[in-house]
Amino acid sequence: MNWDDVRMFLAVARTGQLLAASRRLGVNHATLSRRITALEQEMKTRLLVRRTNGCDLTAEGEVFLHAAERMETEMLAAQAKIGRIDAAVAGTVRIGAPDGFGVSFLAPRLGPLTARHPELKIQLVPVPRSFSLSQREADIAITLERPEQGRLVSSKLTDYTLGLYASRSYIAAHGEPADVEALKHHRRIGYVEDLIFTASLDFTGEVMRSWNASFEISSATGQTEAVRSGAGIGILHNYIARLDPELVRILPETTIRRAYWTTYHESARDLARVRTVTAFVQELVAQEQRIFL
Repeated sequence: MNWDDVRMFLAVARTGQLLAASRRLGVNHATLSRRITALEQEMKTRLLVRRTNGCDLTAEGEVFLHAAERMETEMLAAQAKIGRIDAAVAGTVRIGAPDGFGVSFLAPRLGPLTARHPELKIQLVPVPRSFSLSQREADIAITLERPEQGRLVSSKLTDYTLGLYASRSYIAAHGEPADVEALKHHRRIGYVEDLIFTASLDFTGEVMRSWNASFEISSATGQTEAVRSGAGIGILHNYIARLDPELVRILPETTIRRAYWTTYHESARDLARVRTVTAFVQELVAQEQRIFL
């Protein structure tokens, strides 16, 4: 079995589209289609249902996907052990991150890394969800908790804090609550409860038993903008909110503490590009530690 064909199958399975996979791999769309067909012929089964708007895995494709991912992990590990890994810092590294950290902290600071390594491509995916490292949804994930399962390498980045904020316009119109109990008489902004992907994001329970938000948003950056607009009081990241002169910290004695971790699959431990990007992110956070606490 040709490993390149398997690698191409994985790209299509993960993107759901031949065109998107061909772009990710840097190969011609027609070439990719032929290689997938060749793999199916070798496997003597259909792995993908190809449609005009994308590709779906067949039942056999689902089974083969898991086997292909194990092959990928073992191939990376073997390459690392025998030294056939990228010595140069080149190729693509995808970073999955919570949207607050990804948009507000990483996005403005990763440019110097790509300037330093012209052959390196960074893909930053700052969205409010978890990432599967075993399925290569990301090469490096910034997580809110240290993973306890899987063949993963984790390192704590930093602790950070959150607090209650309102906009100056909201306070002018409605005043400040004198205590947590008084929050019940104010409009509150929070997360969409059934979209919270980790218990670490359940901030509101640490402030009051029933937050009962009138406006729910599934992203940290969206909540920040809603609070800034005067829509209500919200729990925001201090390192983001304190930079906005329109936002006012209220009830400063109410502080919530969380942590960020860097995590990647152990099969990528010896890949120069992954090591370099991880070290760069850790260095950035260490240099600006004061803003998080």
